[in-house]
Amino acid sequence: MRSSVSITLVATLLLAVLARAQTPEGFTSIFNGKDLTGWEGNPAIWSVQDGAITGTTTAENPLKANTFITWKDGKVADFELRLKFRMNAGNTGIQYRSREKGNWVVNGYQADFDFSKRYAGILYEEGGRGILADIGTKVTIGPDGKKTVTGQTTDPAAIRSAIRDNEWNDYTIIARGNKLTHIINGNTTVEVIDEQADKRAMEGVLAFQVHVGPPMRVQFKDIYLKELK
Repeated sequence: MRSSVSITLVATLLLAVLARAQTPEGFTSIFNGKDLTGWEGNPAIWSVQDGAITGTTTAENPLKANTFITWKDGKVADFELRLKFRMNAGNTGIQYRSREKGNWVVNGYQADFDFSKRYAGILYEEGGRGILADIGTKVTIGPDGKKTVTGQTTDPAAIRSAIRDNEWNDYTIIARGNKLTHIINGNTTVEVIDEQADKRAMEGVLAFQVHVGPPMRVQFKDIYLKELK
């Protein structure tokens, strides 16, 4: 009996060490990989499958409006977020510095992506200014809201070709002051300087989206957050 207990204890300790080892230095894991503790969304849409936060829609019960699952244990301001995603259809995104509107609706900055890759890594403002920066661009948004393309980050074709269909991909979001950067699989997809003080957001909630459209499944896992001082 003692031997069995000892083996179980060692296995538990090893799993705990491995879990810590997987967390990047300076980051905190904000999803436990088992259930939706710390997250809130429509339970008919959101669940945990394959150790990942999973949003699913069906042909029998199509969405009438975009829906979101929100991280409830804090807000994000200046931060770096790292996670993995995969999807099999449709459109989705990662909301940050955003606002809850009730009934699982979130508005604000969105790190967009979709199965067709048309919107891979763009900066979109849900419920606001729309597309703020298209794929592969550096953009400055002036105080009057005028968007000026100031350069290119990565060739859009290279960004799209590096995204793996139905497989796990890496997404990184860095927000520091009014500079916003999105990176997918090591390719910087947008860099934005938002100088429109009356429209931009410097703090808000973090959330994931399922978009209206065809039946789809999107998954998020290995979700790590670091506050930038």
